[in-house]
Amino acid sequence: MSLLNEKTWTGSVFSGGWHASDAGDLAVLEPATGAELGRIGVGGPVDIGRAAAAAAGAQIAWADTSHEDRAAVLRRAGRLFEEHSAEIEEWIVRETGAIPPKAALETHIAAQECYEASALASHTTGEILPTAKKRLSLARRVPAGVVGVIAPFNFPLILSIRAVAPALALGNAVVLKPDPRTAVSGGVILARVFEEAGLPDGVFHMLPGHADAGEALVTDPHVPVIAFTGSTAAGRKVGELAGRLLKRAHLELGGNSALIVLPDADLDLAVSAAAFGSFMHQGQICMTTGRHLVHDSLAGEFAGRLAAKADALPVGDPAAGPVALGPIIDENQRDKVHAVVTASVDAGAGLAAGGTYDGLFYRPTVLTGVTPDTPAFTQEIFGPVAPVSAFSSLDEAVELARATDYGLSLGILGRDVMKALDLAARIPSGIVHINDQTVDDEAPAPFGGVGVSGTGGRAGGPAANIEAFTETQWVTIQGDIAPYPF
Repeated sequence: MSLLNEKTWTGSVFSGGWHASDAGDLAVLEPATGAELGRIGVGGPVDIGRAAAAAAGAQIAWADTSHEDRAAVLRRAGRLFEEHSAEIEEWIVRETGAIPPKAALETHIAAQECYEASALASHTTGEILPTAKKRLSLARRVPAGVVGVIAPFNFPLILSIRAVAPALALGNAVVLKPDPRTAVSGGVILARVFEEAGLPDGVFHMLPGHADAGEALVTDPHVPVIAFTGSTAAGRKVGELAGRLLKRAHLELGGNSALIVLPDADLDLAVSAAAFGSFMHQGQICMTTGRHLVHDSLAGEFAGRLAAKADALPVGDPAAGPVALGPIIDENQRDKVHAVVTASVDAGAGLAAGGTYDGLFYRPTVLTGVTPDTPAFTQEIFGPVAPVSAFSSLDEAVELARATDYGLSLGILGRDVMKALDLAARIPSGIVHINDQTVDDEAPAPFGGVGVSGTGGRAGGPAANIEAFTETQWVTIQGDIAPYPF
């Protein structure tokens, strides 16, 4: 059975079933070839408003559903991701420009997110409190209501499901607005999985949309919680809108993550890890290694080996044959990447590899002699670019690593792991990997950054998800009505 039969979703949004929207539809494009893969409905502000109101109505019964039944839906969803992985991964490859191993990672984590979320449905959600009166006093966690999820294009399945699954498991309804550039991978797939998994009608809505739809979702009175993943610039706007309305906004934003290579690191392994950290999925990852900080005893050889590796990596259509890098998502993003590379070279950086493109295929690029004033050091590039900077002491490495407003992920490579751990304690970061590069994700782990990388670990793990998608309610119970002197 095909999960993603186009007859089901062509020209449609998912909101009380599949149907056309007031805002029309748009083409689903393959960035590697420019081919139209289908057409998907677009949700405008009016569509978002209807969906949010319907979700609020359906949420009450869903929250009252037994934890066993909610968990069963999430387990079935996890199995559907596994059973239909080949079909799902083909769409991820073609729609997002991912190589097949990246697509397989998305389906694997999507299934794991559902399995992890299924356990949340019966998770302990309260505590007995001390009280000076003769009564029972307790705090319990209750569903927030309707959760609005806004997801980006780069890892569209993972970055949707990691909020959708726990929110549903904890008794919330969800309105999902995936990026319209990856509306199938980040939206249709989830809608079809939960439809087949038996989620009650109206509990989940999926409407791809543009900025106006996102603003409508953030400001809708039926939606008390927003889970947003995207750029820092867009996240600031979401946070500002939510703050004015006294809503919670969980923001997972950009990064400019550092990989510190200590003088005792194995150079071959360090270069391999560094290449993966910067070039995986064309560098279009918030955790991408954006700055390579290498001890000056190794910096020259490190940069040379990294450049040679970059030159040897094949770039092309991942649906047509084995490649290491696929296309950038669109021309606008490609031009932003190239502008940073060009400006950095103009500012004095050396171009050791790459710096060229053919269509949307950007060559993996290595920049040397990068300083804190170089554009490639200060900006999140979101492309396959590895800027290399040298340091002479641990204090200088810390200073360089801290020379950013971002704080998402940090990698430190070296044989003395305790020295690396001490070093990490001096650098603000939501994620730290010792002897690994900066890109990693697991369903049970809390995920999030500090500084302008977001509002902390609000995704992954029971504690983070319960905090994100429930409210604390104080309840007292007395056997008799208490007497009062009135």
